[in-house]
Amino acid sequence: MPAAPSTTSPDRTGGSQTRGPLAAVENASSAAILKVLRVTLHAGFAVLLGVALVRILMTGGPLRWLWAGTAVVLAGVYLAGTVLEKRHAEGRASMDPRRFALLWLVLVTGLWAFLLAGSADFAWLAFPIFFLHLHLLPRRAALRTIALMTVAVIASQWAASGAPVPHVAAVVGPALGAIFAVITGLAYAALYREALNQRRAADELRRTREELARSQHEAGVLAERERLAREIHDTLAQGLSSIVLLGRAAEQSLAGGDTTGAASQLDLVQRTAAENLAEARSFVRGLSSPQLEGSTLVDALRRLCAATETGAAAAGLPLRCRVEVDGDPLDLPQPVRVTLLRAAQASLANVREHAGARTAVVTLAFLGTEVTMDIYDDGAGFDPDAAAAAAQGGDGGFGLRSLRERVAALNGSLELESAPGEGTVVAIRLPLEDR
Repeated sequence: MPAAPSTTSPDRTGGSQTRGPLAAVENASSAAILKVLRVTLHAGFAVLLGVALVRILMTGGPLRWLWAGTAVVLAGVYLAGTVLEKRHAEGRASMDPRRFALLWLVLVTGLWAFLLAGSADFAWLAFPIFFLHLHLLPRRAALRTIALMTVAVIASQWAASGAPVPHVAAVVGPALGAIFAVITGLAYAALYREALNQRRAADELRRTREELARSQHEAGVLAERERLAREIHDTLAQGLSSIVLLGRAAEQSLAGGDTTGAASQLDLVQRTAAENLAEARSFVRGLSSPQLEGSTLVDALRRLCAATETGAAAAGLPLRCRVEVDGDPLDLPQPVRVTLLRAAQASLANVREHAGARTAVVTLAFLGTEVTMDIYDDGAGFDPDAAAAAAQGGDGGFGLRSLRERVAALNGSLELESAPGEGTVVAIRLPLEDR
């Protein structure tokens, strides 16, 4: 039974849809052409068999019912094979009829040969059967069987004519028909292979799209996780650290009987908690820092310096922080403002908690095509190489890595200069030309 490409094809969403006339017009694929050829082949076989059956019944003869019965059996075998193949191609039958294709071809050819021996009217059925041989057999075997069938057709025509020598038309006609059938069958086979390749390519494209969508989803999830990690570290983590230090300072003040100082420290704890709550709500919504809403970056940095001094004083640290501006302030893009503010928050938190510094200076410079920010402190300093090695080993260092990622996302640069006992400078440079 002729195995053929399915009449269904994958749609753009990865499912399947039935090919209709409109789809065939919009995309005249080889599968659509093959469908037309298959229908033509089956219709031609049915017409030729019907004509021969009518002629054999009209001409009479003692064996006409034998030939008529055999013709009906041939029609049933042919129809059963084609129906089973179609149902399997459409996914409506679990049994694969291709395992019995050769047996089916032998039955069809054998029944035709038996009918041909009884009447030359069945000779023209050879031409649709040629296509079956070309489709189901290896090329050399198919050509041999077609040659034998052509000889049989010529012999039946010769015998029916009763002439001592076969007429030229009785030889040339079947020979040309066989040649035409071979050429058409080879073209059909080429179209069939192309249809299979198209279906495989469509399946591969669908799998590729699914993998791409899955990888994009995973990349989006990872990017969102990184964003939340940076925001949590630069806001909530620093705020909670400040609250812990202020709570300890308030506890010490109460233990020493300084209720005024404890009240001031607890008030600062409340303000810090409120600010971090606003930050949490803001970055969950993907918005900018509340400290930048209705305010300039310079004003936000000055408030940050004042809060750093207050927090350090509450913890008993004599830290002084100031902001210096170089050049005429520009209206910076929101991503640049947020990155610079987060950098200042993370750097000053490190100064307050780890450096033991007395002075911190935030210098913001507007240079036309770029903006720079330097955060300097005169604290204890550290070894940058050792800190980088610790970060690679997973032992802290997330703040610096997060800051580098923020700066790199804006095509900027970050430099860190420090040494034990010599303070620290964090230098950030962000370009503005592309913005």
